[in-house]
Amino acid sequence: MYRILEYFILFAVVILLQVFVFDSLQTGRYFTPFVYPAFVILLPMEISGWLLLLLAAATGVTMDVFMGTPALNTIATVFLAFCRPGVLKLFVEKDVLDEGGIPNIARLGTARFIRYSTALLLLFNAVFFVLETMTLTGIGYTLLRIVLSTAASAAVVYFCQLLFVIHKSKI
Repeated sequence: MYRILEYFILFAVVILLQVFVFDSLQTGRYFTPFVYPAFVILLPMEISGWLLLLLAAATGVTMDVFMGTPALNTIATVFLAFCRPGVLKLFVEKDVLDEGGIPNIARLGTARFIRYSTALLLLFNAVFFVLETMTLTGIGYTLLRIVLSTAASAAVVYFCQLLFVIHKSKI
């Protein structure tokens, strides 16, 4: 894997942003912006499956430690990583997949990147909030939280991926 230092910095930045900024925001009870899934979403397209799952598990465990949620973040993040290859195949052309690289707007285009990241975030949020509530009594409220949190998280992930695009354009 290339660009290890950049990914280590991305990992640290998204974890710190989530813990110290986004978890501290008083956004109300209707949505929670998640920034840390950006780490898994922005990993290279050609990453091996076992490494993708391992990095997702490490990200989830780190967030569980900071948030005090036993395995909730780990399960949702590993599920996101498990679904990622299928979502990539669904939204990204085969020649771009074969070429590899970082899935960002420079490589995928804005519309494809937004569809790709939003689909993954929707899956992530669905697992996260369904496991968090563990009841069907407030299904409407849970669905609203999933949709609003996905929209907020997609905006944050979009801005995170711009760091890779800006960095590359300076070279």
